[in-house]
Amino acid sequence: MARNVVVVGTQWGDEGKGKIVDWLTESAQGVVRFQGGHNAGHTLVVGGSEFRLSLVPSGIVREGVACFIGNGVVLDVDHLLKEVAALETAGIEVRSRLRVSWGCPLILPYHAALDRAREAARPETERIGTTGRGIGPAYEDRVGRRAVRVYDLFDVERLREKVSANVHLYNGWLRELGGTPIKVEEAVEPLRAAAEVLRPMVADVAAELYRINREGGNLLFEGAQGTLLDVDHGTYPFVTASNCVAGAAATGAGVGPTRLHYVLGIVKAYATRVGGGPFPTELETEVEGGPGWQMSQRGREFGTVTGRKRRCGWLDLAALKRAIVINGVTGLCVTKLDVLDGLRELRVCVGYELEGKRLELLPLGAEAVEQCRPIYEVWPGWEESTAGARRWEDLPPAARAYLHRIEEFCEVPIDVVSTGPERNETILRRHPFGA
Repeated sequence: MARNVVVVGTQWGDEGKGKIVDWLTESAQGVVRFQGGHNAGHTLVVGGSEFRLSLVPSGIVREGVACFIGNGVVLDVDHLLKEVAALETAGIEVRSRLRVSWGCPLILPYHAALDRAREAARPETERIGTTGRGIGPAYEDRVGRRAVRVYDLFDVERLREKVSANVHLYNGWLRELGGTPIKVEEAVEPLRAAAEVLRPMVADVAAELYRINREGGNLLFEGAQGTLLDVDHGTYPFVTASNCVAGAAATGAGVGPTRLHYVLGIVKAYATRVGGGPFPTELETEVEGGPGWQMSQRGREFGTVTGRKRRCGWLDLAALKRAIVINGVTGLCVTKLDVLDGLRELRVCVGYELEGKRLELLPLGAEAVEQCRPIYEVWPGWEESTAGARRWEDLPPAARAYLHRIEEFCEVPIDVVSTGPERNETILRRHPFGA
């Protein structure tokens, strides 16, 4: 019987989902991106080679696996085709295996221009930390029922008509913000050439996914960003523009919710965040030798897409528990455990003090989270190396105790532990696909 697994980040993104998706594709016939855009990146290390992906699903580096971009993804066609070309240069067959939904809303030049102009106009303390790639405005167009979708690419008159109406609207906003207006042809002409290159990869993704399941194939749904950046459930307004939670796999790919059988929540052994917004357990990363410095340096905490340095902090179990509640997490995968090797003691946030009360779940909204004072437990660290460990028994007793505390607090089993970037640097306790 077919089994479908959803992989989601349970923090502020950058949890190491790409490596885990790639590793799990050994048991899947198809991998599906269902939300976000090219603002989120995944770095994969396979056989010593590094692959940086932001739109193409992580399953593409596993030979023979079909990959899908669902209708919930906002698509920059130019970026997608460049990513495809880079993968092909690396010797990976892409075009016969990648399918893009007819329904994907397109990201056009006026989206990125408005994104950047808005961010620049905000006071520094109120900046969201957007990548400036037009993701938010593209999602606004979808909700506002003015989006240009993939299927519009193949009707030149309709494409020009829709783009012209949007350019008129966006140029008014850009002038108010001091931005440079966009010309209609600047948006339309590149799309006309790209459309014919893209056409063979466009498909009815929902129907394709249904067919794979009907024929007994497993599907893996790959989330981007993380739960705490979800537009509804994250630290609003310091969030992304899409729903990053497991339930979004249904609407963003066109599958029924009863066909999502297992949710794997990915969590770093510590916490990171990029851009603005509250971060209760944040540490100083510039003091050499401190825990935050070690997390930043050893964890190589720089964004795949932007190169921005990530903020680092202690693991926040109260925030993780919130993500588990929202996603219905079946099992956890802890990544980057080896980054903590050598720390004498570890702190773990198990709740907050807010207005004289104790909370055991992260509250909603940035304002409330900003006022939270973390409540810590202190746990002993370990001197031994966990890097590359492949069995639970190979982990130091203190590392196992740390992981057991995560399970105990969250009431969810840790089914997978990642101890390095390579596929085989993984400890499996229970397989998400039941294999």
